Amino acid sequence: MVSIGREIQGSIYRAGVFGHRPVVPVEPAALEAAAHRRMSPQAWAYVAGGAGQHRTVQANRDAFGKHRIVPRMLVDVGERDLSVELLGRRLSSPLLFAPIGVLEMAHRDAEYAVASAARELGMPMVISTQGSVPMEDTARALGDTPRLYQLYWSNDDTVVDSFVRRAEEIGSDAIVVTLDTHVLGWRTMDLDLGYLPFARGEGIAQYTSDAAFRALAEARAAAPADAGPSPRPTLAAIRSLVSIARHYPGALVDNLRSPVPRAAVETFLDVFSRSTLTWGDLAYLRERTSLPIYLKGIQHRDDARLAIEHGVDGIVVSNHGGRQVDNAVGSLDALPGVVDEVAGRVPVLFDSGVRSGADAFVALALGAQAVLVGRPWVYGLALAGADGVRAVMEHIVAELDLTMALAGVRSVDEITRDLLA
Repeated sequence: MVSIGREIQGSIYRAGVFGHRPVVPVEPAALEAAAHRRMSPQAWAYVAGGAGQHRTVQANRDAFGKHRIVPRMLVDVGERDLSVELLGRRLSSPLLFAPIGVLEMAHRDAEYAVASAARELGMPMVISTQGSVPMEDTARALGDTPRLYQLYWSNDDTVVDSFVRRAEEIGSDAIVVTLDTHVLGWRTMDLDLGYLPFARGEGIAQYTSDAAFRALAEARAAAPADAGPSPRPTLAAIRSLVSIARHYPGALVDNLRSPVPRAAVETFLDVFSRSTLTWGDLAYLRERTSLPIYLKGIQHRDDARLAIEHGVDGIVVSNHGGRQVDNAVGSLDALPGVVDEVAGRVPVLFDSGVRSGADAFVALALGAQAVLVGRPWVYGLALAGADGVRAVMEHIVAELDLTMALAGVRSVDEITRDLLA
């Protein structure tokens, strides 16, 4: 296999001879700072923010510093293989695009840009339930690229059934049930701005494109109106109304006159998630799909055991990037215990805190079979659209490849715990 690391590294240096810099910063902190300058305060708070005092966000980062790579010498690493077996196919690398919602806040091309980059790189994309683009459109943009569908389990069964059916129809390789967001965490940056994108119609395209959900919204709009006093309109309220109308399918003028778009937002806020789910509910999902079911949000090894007992096909160790519970365990700290409990019976993927190829190497060494990358490519999206997304993921996979070479390993299978101190 050609060294993708040297190839990407060399292309950057050769372009530098002619005075060209990378399309987005390579250094993770510089990438984040550049995106911060580019993004609106609301977009930055939503993407970069975490729960409470952001201690879990920091814990995710600090956890990587506890594990140091110990390189081995005099190993023939002239050829390296980054491919992994997952989802019943051979993937070119162990990296996936994590599900992230409301991408329109970062860039107007949203999922279209991410799908374009994923397609060019051949990296699987986990399509978010809180997408800015209907899953069918994202799937068309992906072409033959693998895709998974992230399911937020609605408290309305008709919506759950419809989402699962649509996920099957777009050729999803798996359903990824996100467990840790049945209520929104205490996200202080969003709260200080008083900004919830969904209340303005942003990030709910999966719902407004869904027949089952729209039936609920239309029924709500047709119900007798509350006769209580209405708050005095403000400029901000008018802007929100226009945003809701613009995001709902149909002509803007018609939507401004119709009660349905506003009813759709209220309906979404009612049916978004379900806090009454238990392990027994997984049987309901299994009855409705033959797709593999992955659970995202597992942190405790006992939950990993229960997941296997209830027949899941994969686990994603994740704390939602620190966005849900403040002062929680770092996701990487939770990974070894889950891996040991699973003992190879199902794939274990890792999510939360990955910023570089070296981070991905550490997660793989601790037993993850693949790694989901989130915030970094969103920063790339904000800075340069599809080109920025592609560049960020290329940089991470290049560093992973070079780290493998320098650590003395020739394949992902050789990245094991004994390479860490």
